[in-house]
Amino acid sequence: MRETEDGRNTRRAQVLQLPLPSPTGGSGMPYRPAEDIHPVLRRAGAPPAAVDLLAQAQRGLADARELSGPLERYATAHLAALRASAAVLALRGRPEESPRKRKRIRTAWEVLPEVAPELAEWAGYYAAGAPKRAAAEAGIASAASARDADDLIRNTALFLRMVQRLIARGAGAVPAARSEGEEGMPRTG
Repeated sequence: MRETEDGRNTRRAQVLQLPLPSPTGGSGMPYRPAEDIHPVLRRAGAPPAAVDLLAQAQRGLADARELSGPLERYATAHLAALRASAAVLALRGRPEESPRKRKRIRTAWEVLPEVAPELAEWAGYYAAGAPKRAAAEAGIASAASARDADDLIRNTALFLRMVQRLIARGAGAVPAARSEGEEGMPRTG
């Protein structure tokens, strides 16, 4: 079990690009596993589901870059963005309080601006591309050109970096106002 836990921690550190703990624990003393000391409350990090969804999104984007057909590239890149938004929802999402709202099915792109207002423009961008993705998955040749696929792959890479930063800040992060120099929606066209 210990090896599996270490493997998961290593994978999380790689996905979030965090440094791994040093073998000495930074104090010169040999590092001790957590079970050797008395329980101490730790700062809550990102939930494993969010980290795993982000890793899936990154693999999906890498796959999209390697595919040759524009339809497959477009659909795969859009799906990678959808997984990244699911990671944000796993991090910040809460169940609807009103029974009336719970009955209505909403897309991730509709919910994302509510839980992460800083990603509202991205949600609109990807919501607008959802019908195009459906057409691309259906094999409709005019659904996406090579340029459409290239633009979406580039934009999805930016979106994934923003989601990665958001998840690295952890579950307790409060949405911050966009500062100058913060990446916003790219202008393409």
